[in-house]
Amino acid sequence: MGHRLGDIELILTPQADGAIWRFALDTERLPSFARGIQDEGGQLLALWGSDDRHLGAGYAVHVAFLSSVGLVWTSSALPADNPSYPDLAAIFPQADRMQRATFDLLGIRAEDAVDSRKWLRHNAWPENTYPLRRDFAAEPTRQLDAYPFIRVEGDGVHEIPVGPIHAGTIEPGHFRFSIIGDRILKLEERFGYTHKGTEKRFEGLDLATGAKLAGRVSGDSHSAFAWAYCLAVETATASAVPERAVWLRALFLEIERVANHLGDLGYLGNDAALTFGFVQFWRLREDWLRMSAKLFGHRYLFDCIVPGGVAVDISEPGKAELNALADRIEAEVHELKAIYDEHAGLQDRFANAGIVKPALAARLGLTGLAGRASSQAWDARAQFPQAPYDQLDVNMGTHRRGDVLARAEVRFVEIFESLRLIREILGRLPAGVLYAPPTRMDAACEGMGWVEGWRGPVLVALRIGADGCLDRVHPHDPSWQNWPLLEVGTLGNIVPDFPLINKSFNLSYSGQDL
Repeated sequence: MGHRLGDIELILTPQADGAIWRFALDTERLPSFARGIQDEGGQLLALWGSDDRHLGAGYAVHVAFLSSVGLVWTSSALPADNPSYPDLAAIFPQADRMQRATFDLLGIRAEDAVDSRKWLRHNAWPENTYPLRRDFAAEPTRQLDAYPFIRVEGDGVHEIPVGPIHAGTIEPGHFRFSIIGDRILKLEERFGYTHKGTEKRFEGLDLATGAKLAGRVSGDSHSAFAWAYCLAVETATASAVPERAVWLRALFLEIERVANHLGDLGYLGNDAALTFGFVQFWRLREDWLRMSAKLFGHRYLFDCIVPGGVAVDISEPGKAELNALADRIEAEVHELKAIYDEHAGLQDRFANAGIVKPALAARLGLTGLAGRASSQAWDARAQFPQAPYDQLDVNMGTHRRGDVLARAEVRFVEIFESLRLIREILGRLPAGVLYAPPTRMDAACEGMGWVEGWRGPVLVALRIGADGCLDRVHPHDPSWQNWPLLEVGTLGNIVPDFPLINKSFNLSYSGQDL
């Protein structure tokens, strides 16, 4: 299949369901290729590196682009001595933090990048040492950390530092506000406080243990990460998955989507002083989670998706119980939506707060649910569907306002659509086995999985060594590209609206503090 992107004519070979394409690209051609993606309205989804010296090569930089032909995965070889590649943040600004993290972890530098500040290091390991290199053996350091935040100066300008430790049980992140009065002039974020060495931990694991770790990258997206990881394993090993298992994976993903949207709609009500909304949505969420635990053994469906299939099934009585609960929750959410729509105080807080206009969303790469609330009509389930979504005809919910109200509206639409999909999946669930062991390969192999999680596109790229164990794994959460848009969305708003705006995005700390 031929396709032209920029000045490059490509002949692409499909790698997996969901239209994933893979090819090697010289580093000097990366910028022109990226501009070609941009010119046709595509986006950069992920950027990461790898140390390939143990394979007789140097390093490599990998980029996943979303394009009109699907997901395009490029790999560019870099020398072992002074590895570098052309800056892509000038074309796709969302690449900035990914490039900085890639340098911190591997010492692979983006040439001529505007922002070269460290992202993950936090002085946790010595300068000129890189933990994802194969020869990394440094001990942690305890040096003071002085991150160069960008200062806003002028008469009446004040700074409010928030975090990294917060009053609640959320994970740590630092938010530095520059304000006049209570109006926000600038917000700058900093994360990485819970850098866990996740990518390093994958090295040497067997495939089944790797699935457990992948599902814990961001716990509220367990099914999305576990499925993406398993897809990557199954693509790399050319393994087939039983049809019933594929449909059950989609069921788990939609159950996960409903649980998170119910929780967020409750939190949004709470942050707008409508405690009634919080209590009612979280009552429904609790019912949903308890049903998950009853039917599948875990409230958040941990370890239900495994390489080669799934680990749990649903019985006929279980299907009837889940259908009945879906019907009840749908009816109650319709009632709650009417209350939200008619509550003047809540609508006043939601409307025109945290606006990300469609043009800016496109320029800066806003993706997933938040992107769809700003007219970015991307949803892999609808546009590049893998089985069984290629048989389900997913309806994508979008909005143009780009504010808190729009993000709430998209959540309502997605709850109703996911409940519809759950009923359809249960009604069409094929008979058959749940698991088929992945094929054992005699040589190293690579693969990628791509799943539309509740926040947005979740990617996992991996390489399996000739010994059958994991050699390199990179999981990517859509929060990487969406956190910078939260900074943009808060500009001009008042400080008390920040918790509401932040919750309307509800991005992951853990998903990028790898």
